[in-house]
Amino acid sequence: MKYDFNLENRRETGRRIFKKALIAVAEVAAVVFLAFIITHYGMETFTVAGQYMSPTLNNGDKILVNKMSYRIHSIKRNDVVIVKQSGSEHNYYSVERVIALPGEKIQIKDGKVYINGKELEEKYDFPKMENGGLALEDVTLDADEYFVLCDNRNNGEDSRNANVGNILKENIVGKAWIRMNTLEFISHLDGFEEEKEQKEREASSEKS
Repeated sequence: MKYDFNLENRRETGRRIFKKALIAVAEVAAVVFLAFIITHYGMETFTVAGQYMSPTLNNGDKILVNKMSYRIHSIKRNDVVIVKQSGSEHNYYSVERVIALPGEKIQIKDGKVYINGKELEEKYDFPKMENGGLALEDVTLDADEYFVLCDNRNNGEDSRNANVGNILKENIVGKAWIRMNTLEFISHLDGFEEEKEQKEREASSEKS
């Protein structure tokens, strides 16, 4: 019996091509799946609109949001977070700083924040608040509620305003992680110190 080596070679070549094609399809599917997971459950970009978080974040800043963070870690005081707000006409997103945690009692008096009756020592030299809004009286947070404030305390809407109020955990999309303009971690940004130094330089220049 005569053996057809050419036929066997063609079959082997066909199997190799099919195997490579199968691997290529699997790789593409894996990339698409990974991209879907990252986009929907991992990372997302967000553009700041307005100066309500100035000087930490400014209008037009692009930030990377870590949507996985709070599936692993708890939300902490001073975290900068992305909040899904429900307006009268449509939903929108904003950046806010977490000030009070579930179960705590918060009050704003004489422009200062008090947690459970004790003045809060804040990380930055925030502007003195001209209006305590809803927190002029004690506000006690439920088990899944957070009280948030803007960094630009007198030019923005936050939990002091009735149309925002206390924020439910389910409406916190994720942690504002990296400012992509400068590739800096947002938790390390200290725009307040830079602003203070700038004012001191200007004052020194005027004196001289």
